[in-house]
Amino acid sequence: MEYTSQSEEVKLKRSKKMMLWFGIISLSMMFAGLTSAYIVSSERRDWLSDFQLPQAFYLSTGIIILSSISLYIAKWAIFQNKKQLGTLSLLATLVLGILFVVFQFRGFDEIIASGYFFTGSESTVTTSFIYAFVITHVVHVLAGILVLLVVVIQQLRGKYSKEQALGFELGATFWHFVDILWVYLFLFFLFADDLIK
Repeated sequence: MEYTSQSEEVKLKRSKKMMLWFGIISLSMMFAGLTSAYIVSSERRDWLSDFQLPQAFYLSTGIIILSSISLYIAKWAIFQNKKQLGTLSLLATLVLGILFVVFQFRGFDEIIASGYFFTGSESTVTTSFIYAFVITHVVHVLAGILVLLVVVIQQLRGKYSKEQALGFELGATFWHFVDILWVYLFLFFLFADDLIK
């Protein structure tokens, strides 16, 4: 079927999906640039080679993975016309997203309690990079939480079904992206010293 002969609704769906993917690609490039800068900066003499990730980051990684699973269950339930399960799974995803942010800030508290600061005369390049990565990612997670909130409201209003789920699919795609992005960042920080050596 040629693009010109497609219905306006199909064209609108395609354009919205393409815009989302352009945004995702742009964000991916930004984080790729940050990780490249992190690797290059690791050559500095004041680089912390023995920095340990806080336990809260491990917990937040598990939480965000669970949120992707609950969102997948929500999609399955909506497509199976199981509205109550879909709504509960979406609410679980929203709560897990909020918990993820809470544990990210607990991770910051652990880092500071260990004597590492993000800014000021007592800061290091390493911790400043981690701060930049995590805060930038948390901003995107907060945007994802807003998206999830809209999706939950639309679900409660009965807007989604197997045939009509564009808003859900766009929101889910963005949420899965921020989930995958955190797992990438977590693994990068976890194994960065081994990669750099």
